Amino acid sequence: MKSEFMIRAIELARKAAAEGEVPVGAVIVKNGEIIGEGYNMREQKKNALSHAETEAINNACKKLGDWRLDDCTIYVTLEPCPMCAGAIVNARIKEVVFGAYDLSMGCIDSVTSITSLPFAAGTTVYGGVKEDECKKILTDFFEGVRK
Repeated sequence: MKSEFMIRAIELARKAAAEGEVPVGAVIVKNGEIIGEGYNMREQKKNALSHAETEAINNACKKLGDWRLDDCTIYVTLEPCPMCAGAIVNARIKEVVFGAYDLSMGCIDSVTSITSLPFAAGTTVYGGVKEDECKKILTDFFEGVRK
């Protein structure tokens, strides 16, 4: 697990915040190279499916020319929601590295763990990576929204 990839995900989360989006960033890595990245774009695209993880998965699939993201790791600043956790499993991503825990919607560790179900066998999860920094981006964003 390389922290520089989480740093890139954090940069993408900050970009999302600057664009008025909930600040979540995601990076997909294969063989030490970023093959896909994304950030929340729901407001811009007017699309509920445009989460950071799904944007990154889409970009990685395009780059590889395949829907299978075997032997890849996704770095994401917030624990994936049910939709994104399902997309990660369906894309066959082997490792999930996330920053902040999502106690209301997190489906990798907090509310439930989709990756612990039999159909997700072999998915490894690392939570709390650069957690304080990832939480602060979210907290600052929502404080700004409330003002």
